[in-house]
Amino acid sequence: MRLDKYLSDLKYGTRNSLKKDIKNGLVTVNGQTIRESDYKINEKTDKVALRGVACVYEKYVYYMLHKPAGVVSATKDRKDKTVLSLLQKTGRDDLFPVGRLDKDTEGLLLMTNDGMLAHELLSPGRHVEKVYECTIREPLTFSQIQALQTGVDIGEKKPALPAGVTVLEDRKIALTITEGKFHQVKRMLKAVGNEVLYLKRIRMGSLTLDNTLRPGEYRMLTTDEITMLKSKEPDIHPAPVCKQEAHPAIKLTDFDAVIFDLDGSLVDSMWIWPVIDNEYLGRFGIKPPQDLQTMIGGRSFSETAVFFKETFQIPDELDTIKADWNRMAWDKYTHEVPLKSGAEEFIRRCIRHNIKLGIATSNSRELAANVMAAHGLASRFACIMTGCDVTKGKPAPDIYLAVARALGVRPERCLVFEDIVHGIMAGQAAGMKVCAVYDDTSAIHDDEKRTLADYYIHDFRELL
Repeated sequence: MRLDKYLSDLKYGTRNSLKKDIKNGLVTVNGQTIRESDYKINEKTDKVALRGVACVYEKYVYYMLHKPAGVVSATKDRKDKTVLSLLQKTGRDDLFPVGRLDKDTEGLLLMTNDGMLAHELLSPGRHVEKVYECTIREPLTFSQIQALQTGVDIGEKKPALPAGVTVLEDRKIALTITEGKFHQVKRMLKAVGNEVLYLKRIRMGSLTLDNTLRPGEYRMLTTDEITMLKSKEPDIHPAPVCKQEAHPAIKLTDFDAVIFDLDGSLVDSMWIWPVIDNEYLGRFGIKPPQDLQTMIGGRSFSETAVFFKETFQIPDELDTIKADWNRMAWDKYTHEVPLKSGAEEFIRRCIRHNIKLGIATSNSRELAANVMAAHGLASRFACIMTGCDVTKGKPAPDIYLAVARALGVRPERCLVFEDIVHGIMAGQAAGMKVCAVYDDTSAIHDDEKRTLADYYIHDFRELL
């Protein structure tokens, strides 16, 4: 490879600027100064340095793209904008999409130059799972769900393989397929007498769409994501199932107490924290890692402060960090955080059935009290406990057991509402029944939440 192209591919500058750097003796190859731009190097073995800094070349690169509608899954097209045109700033001209999404479909698309991995992922014999979020013309009937789960005739020699069906709302489903036939999802829904109005791919194999990416945005895959994609082991995600079959109905007569996690379960507040984390770390010139919310999931307010101080080398004391977070979140919790749909009505129903109510939150006591007061709920809960009141945060059962003791109710007679995996695990470790609650922030973990929990709801109106 030409030396100037090598450095250009690594984004060290334009070809013209790099030619000047090379001519001026700023580039070495294996310790020897090279002044010819067309000098040929072996990018695998030669050691190249620019201004004394080692330059490392990656033969294969991997990008996650949130494909927008209106863009075609191709590298070249005479008429339409292509997905490759969205990644021009990478400086790579050898990328291609792994598989295709229809022009009007958006969502996860893997872009790479690794032909072997693409072959593995697209091979019919591997049956790699693809999960699509679909808005459909009308709600699915039970017979239509059964047909999709059995395999429907889409006009080919063989029926489509059985699909996993998750009912999210009346006209919104997640469909899991293990094939890649032309317009397959649309044809499957048409085969059962329905119609796809909106389609978005949210997962392919082990790779899940990063919900921080807006349509048209992309990022490089993490090392863990690449390793998982290349693994020969079966995908760890179970295929979704119809929620009518997956979970029984909740009977309040089976319980003496209902315990709510707060953020994401009782109130719609999880969106606040990525905003605050970005703003807070930005004060110190630190860019938050992509998986920060996963890294801190389940930690108490104090544990999270310790994590931030140690991980990001924050110079402030722990009390100062927590005070800053409380101050940043205070106004939002008072004026911008709503209750989950149907939550207030469900609370009133619990009170009518003499069900005791408690809160078990990893948030700070100040913010928990603030949001409860803002919605006039403080007097309705006999116990509000935070992660700072116990030794171990979720997924340890400590906080749920503590609330049960305070309410005077045996754990097996308690029902927990949780929106994250660690919280569900905590409730079950306490010997309680757990209902998973849908939340946009944890939507990428919905399959796991459904599998772990005893019950699942999209919102509390389903319990009224």
